[in-house]
Amino acid sequence: MSTSNISSKSAGAGVLAAIVASLCCITPVFSLLAGIGGIASNFSWMEPFRPYLIVLTVGALGFAWYQKLKQKTAEEIDCACVDDKPSFWQSKKFLGMVTAFAVVMLAFPYYADVFYPETRLTESKNINPESTYEINIIGMTCTGCEEHVKLEIGKLPGISKIEVSYEQESAVISFDESKTSIEEIKTAVARTGYKIESVNKSK
Repeated sequence: MSTSNISSKSAGAGVLAAIVASLCCITPVFSLLAGIGGIASNFSWMEPFRPYLIVLTVGALGFAWYQKLKQKTAEEIDCACVDDKPSFWQSKKFLGMVTAFAVVMLAFPYYADVFYPETRLTESKNINPESTYEINIIGMTCTGCEEHVKLEIGKLPGISKIEVSYEQESAVISFDESKTSIEEIKTAVARTGYKIESVNKSK
């Protein structure tokens, strides 16, 4: 197998690993754009494997670049007539594009929230009485997941405050119980595909 073929296959493996590494955060964005909220958390189980996939991506792309940039041996130079003009798919330019795409994919969880519209509460003033609940939510893996939950809850009337943290696996919601019930809020969270572990009333 030629050096160019080895490099191309390594680059392909790197890109695939990069996409899989961020699938847990890419899926919620696609589900929002497609209007299919329930599939948002389907790949959240992959989050613990993300560090290993990142290492695999870096390793595969690093090997691809090594193969592409290393000096040719005398034997390879003698056989250059066979592989004199590599195709675009085996070129440094394509490998550079693949590497850039992999970096964009790996960084996706850090900017996923920009794809979500700003959550506008339907009623944020003159809410009385107001109750606050903390909901423990399993399956959120990035800021995009937080925005997805906020977006669904924010569609309900009487909501005055929403704070969501994927790191703490929780959402704190203040709302007017005469306009919205905690059951409606739980239903809104369920639409995102994430699992509610517990619900506690703060006040």
